[in-house]
Amino acid sequence: MTTAENQNWRSIRDELNRRIAKRIWLPGELIPGEVELAEEFGCARATVNRALRELASTGLLDRRRRAGTRVARHPVRKATFSIPITRIEVEDRGAAWSHRVLSNDRLPAPAQVAERLGIKPGQDLLHQTSVHFADREPFVLEDRWISIDTVPGILDVDFSHISANEWLVQNVAFTRGDFVLCAANASRTEADILDTKPGAALFIVERTTWNLDMPITSVRLAYAPGYQVRMEI
Repeated sequence: MTTAENQNWRSIRDELNRRIAKRIWLPGELIPGEVELAEEFGCARATVNRALRELASTGLLDRRRRAGTRVARHPVRKATFSIPITRIEVEDRGAAWSHRVLSNDRLPAPAQVAERLGIKPGQDLLHQTSVHFADREPFVLEDRWISIDTVPGILDVDFSHISANEWLVQNVAFTRGDFVLCAANASRTEADILDTKPGAALFIVERTTWNLDMPITSVRLAYAPGYQVRMEI
């Protein structure tokens, strides 16, 4: 698609979005078809299709084959999450980042981890625990399982200067993932590593990623007390 065509579908998307926002097209209303819109905007039907697909992906339009395209009655606004690199997150807070690998072993997958990744229990994975620091203060404890079958190169990585988090973000593409955000009380081991008291409230992120149906990694991140996360929608 040329630069002009790119700009064209974006301008059409913005105009259609305006009509929805201003209630020119009401929730549940059937909007004009691709041919009619292409004639209105003086462009190819494929350009209109691209704009409609973009709006449908955000939840504003409901497209059904042979039934046409309607303004969604109850729009579901979708948020897009990126996987942060902990080093950059720490440095963006004005602190110096460092990390220490506590363990790095090839182990059979426990049942709970295997279920999250969608693999058979007992399959060999790389299990790594590490702690990230901000100005030498514990920032987050990382407990990670990595599929050796999907990421065989992980076994040769020297983690003395790069974390598994950063290496995976830089080297392994993912197509989907899931997140769990919750609070948990620090175990004695977590408290010792994060320099807090047993039972202290920790912010927990559990994240699993795949490349199509191939599991990449499942990680549990336990942040030291006082951590705050900011998200945009």
